[in-house]
Amino acid sequence: MKVTVHSRSRGFLLLEMVLALGVFGMAATGFAVALHRMSDAASLTQSELRITRILDSALDETLSLPVLEEGKTDSQVGKTGIELLTTITPIEDMENEEGQILQEMFRIEVQARWYANGAWQDRSVETWRYGRMYQP
Repeated sequence: MKVTVHSRSRGFLLLEMVLALGVFGMAATGFAVALHRMSDAASLTQSELRITRILDSALDETLSLPVLEEGKTDSQVGKTGIELLTTITPIEDMENEEGQILQEMFRIEVQARWYANGAWQDRSVETWRYGRMYQP
């Protein structure tokens, strides 16, 4: 005589399917949030790099002038909405290591200002240069 034992059916129950879909939904949501944050970080990095290149270019342009004169210059960068303010000021009482006063030294500062993320943003760079550097 043979005894048969009825086992549970091997299919998924509705509850197991709902739980599996819930876990998958949470994982998919986490993945989507991570992708969105990576996209935001990449966008921020790209805009920071763009501003850095603009500031470096404006500083290089001012450094290459044959004669430096004290003053301020305002300019716009195309249609980007970025405003540049270049300031050249003489440096008084600058000494070298031997204590000698350095003549005709200038401080060059370039400030960028633009509107982004609901607020005004600004960055600046500066350097020094000898006034007669490119004169014979």
